[in-house]
Amino acid sequence: MRRIMPRTSAKRHPHHDAPDTAEAFRRLASMPDGPQRDALRDEIVEAWLPMADRLAGRFRSRGESAEDLRQVAALGLVKAVDRFDPERGHAFESYAVPTITGEIKRHFRDHMWTLHVPRRVQDLRNRVRVAGQDLSQTIPGRRPTVAEIAEHTNLSEEDVRAGQEALESFTALSLDAELSGSEDGYSLGDALGSADPALDTVVDRESVKARLAALPERERTILYMRFFDDMTQSRIAEELGISQMHVSRLISRCCGRVREQVMRDLA
Repeated sequence: MRRIMPRTSAKRHPHHDAPDTAEAFRRLASMPDGPQRDALRDEIVEAWLPMADRLAGRFRSRGESAEDLRQVAALGLVKAVDRFDPERGHAFESYAVPTITGEIKRHFRDHMWTLHVPRRVQDLRNRVRVAGQDLSQTIPGRRPTVAEIAEHTNLSEEDVRAGQEALESFTALSLDAELSGSEDGYSLGDALGSADPALDTVVDRESVKARLAALPERERTILYMRFFDDMTQSRIAEELGISQMHVSRLISRCCGRVREQVMRDLA
């Protein structure tokens, strides 16, 4: 089988990695499924791999390894070869480039973002990032302002700020990661608060507040002395001039009555 060769310089193609596969695609479209068609398909894919690698290189330094990017680009190339229809009269490259680029962008969107970020915000992030790089070449010594990026990208300042916030959402820090400038290994997890156990009693206190207010004054006083002043029953009895047994009965009766009323309210 004749091997596919790259275009010669006489063809004057803008990319050196664009082989002449027009005839191969026409033969591929007319061949039935089988080993010969699979072999020709593989030759076409192999011939266009340099272009896929070139497209993958455009996305370097974005947090993904070069090898993984090349694999994703190769997957996009295979999809482009399988879906290309030479009868439409378009050059394969014009069809393959957006297909491969789209596959790489989907990879970043679906697999690289630690946090879920809406598609529109992801696009804003990319535009803001590129604009920041471009402007940094013209205003050395400082970072471009929000207003300068907005003017450069024709975005609103609000959209620029959303894009800048998304720049920090691509990856997440571990809670065990040591904070910059910290001492003694102080981590992000150490800076997080914890649930206040007293919050569990808020609902209970609010539920009984009205019922406690409706109790007779002496009974309210006894409950306050017992549960808020942490006084013993014997001391309460001494303060009020009654027996300790009487104090015990009053506390039990009041608590039982309030409990029944609150449960009835919640039912």
